[in-house]
Amino acid sequence: MTFDQMKQILADTVRIQNETSRKIEEQRKEDQQQQEIQRKENQALRAIQKKDSEEVNKQLRELGQQIGGLGKKIGSFTEGLALPSMQKILQGQFKMEVISPSVRVRKSGREIEIDVLAYANSAVNEVYIVEVKSHLREEGIIQLQKTIKNFRTFFPEHRDKKIFGIIAAIDMPKTLKKRALALGLYTAIIHEEVFSIEVPKRFKAKAF
Repeated sequence: MTFDQMKQILADTVRIQNETSRKIEEQRKEDQQQQEIQRKENQALRAIQKKDSEEVNKQLRELGQQIGGLGKKIGSFTEGLALPSMQKILQGQFKMEVISPSVRVRKSGREIEIDVLAYANSAVNEVYIVEVKSHLREEGIIQLQKTIKNFRTFFPEHRDKKIFGIIAAIDMPKTLKKRALALGLYTAIIHEEVFSIEVPKRFKAKAF
């Protein structure tokens, strides 16, 4: 091998190394660019997801408020629908003298709320607590039991009276009606916009 041939081989080797280094550097820069593009895309995606999440949460909050407001309106409508019927029942059937709708009392940081409260102080010495629901659920029965249990704490002036409970509902599933009756609670159902007490002939209300 002549000197010129060796010189050419060396030159070719250097050229190949330089070319390889250049390609490696170009590839590195391209990888960096791709990583930067990916990073920016990820940032943009997270920003969009955050915005969408915030918008969804906002819409859910607004929907919850609307549903809550609708629930209050339905509750108020039901109570208003029930009151005239319950007044007749409480006065005529149970001889109540005082009938008060939407009673709310607060004592020592605790609160009690009664849809309809009725009582008599004469020959009939009793209290009737009415829980009114558009659609009766288990929670409604539990709520009435809790109200009856705490009643004398909030109304000590009625501590010597017998307490009776009435569940009045536009829609009352049979299973829950049966449960309420088993607990000794009166049940009132609506027919043609008028509530009436519906209990079996042998039903005996529980005095609390």
